[in-house]
Amino acid sequence: MTKRTAAKYKIDRRMGENIWGRAKSPVNKREYGPGQHGQRRKNKLSDFGTQLRAKQKLKGYYGDLTEKQFRRIYSEAERLRGDTGEMLVGLLERRLDAVVYRAKFVPTIWAARQFVNHGHIEVNGKRVNIASYRVKEGDVVSVREKSRQLAIVLEAVGLAERDVPDYIEADHNKMTATYVRTPALGDVPYAVQMEPNLVVEYYAQN
Repeated sequence: MTKRTAAKYKIDRRMGENIWGRAKSPVNKREYGPGQHGQRRKNKLSDFGTQLRAKQKLKGYYGDLTEKQFRRIYSEAERLRGDTGEMLVGLLERRLDAVVYRAKFVPTIWAARQFVNHGHIEVNGKRVNIASYRVKEGDVVSVREKSRQLAIVLEAVGLAERDVPDYIEADHNKMTATYVRTPALGDVPYAVQMEPNLVVEYYAQN
């Protein structure tokens, strides 16, 4: 298990929020940060601290992307016409691992990245093993036939804690999902409030 994968259990507590809405989140039992000083009273965050926290939360939600990856996606969003925060979310939702997670083929975004990397996913009938692959509108993402009975897939399909959003049409009988459109911020079913506008402010000043 890599250090970044192991750290996923601390992200909720570091943020003080159950950012994926998971029933087993440690925040459900302990609403304070990890470590021996986690229970100390928190000081009010500065503007910089608030912006940094918003960036860490959004970056962490998509599998704790590296700063280099996240900054590259932000730079691309900045070049697109429209609201940069909305464009940022749209680009993040077009990642193949995000689509696999949204379609409920796997239970977590972390599992989605591993599932793609291990070659269990096809896009338009061709195997793709790059988690950051950019899905386009109309693309059909499917679980390879030999992988459809894996326990992790069967578990995910039965999860009641989240639904497939309307910008993805999923057929769990055929294990396919069509990426219908790129969502706006309000369309994305985040379990907590995300503030991409603060992420934009953070990068504008740093």
